[in-house]
Amino acid sequence: MAVVLHLMPAAAWSALADGEPITNASLDTEGFIHCTDEPRVMLLVANAFYTSLPGAFIVTHVDTDRLTSRCVWEAPAHISDTGQALAPQFPHVYGPIDRAAVIGTQAMVRDENGAFVGYESVAK
Repeated sequence: MAVVLHLMPAAAWSALADGEPITNASLDTEGFIHCTDEPRVMLLVANAFYTSLPGAFIVTHVDTDRLTSRCVWEAPAHISDTGQALAPQFPHVYGPIDRAAVIGTQAMVRDENGAFVGYESVAK
């Protein structure tokens, strides 16, 4: 079992109906949902791309064996403002993330400036 992590606004997670799969704009524009497989890299991604967005964020823990969509480890789709890739490869989910594949959620912790600095406990 491989577990990948997907970052999303907590409000978007709360708005999903029971059993409704996770989708987002990148699925429509790029054909896949961005994920990572390392908590350390997730913090780097969150701070590189999401600090300007207000509000709470969560990380979903996704069991790739439970996905009906294909998950592929590939080169980064985007480079951070530093011009550096945040990891050599990232898992991309080519379709919706099934709710049955979500094995846990975890709130991200932000500091007073909006930077992502850690995680709360995993909720199952």
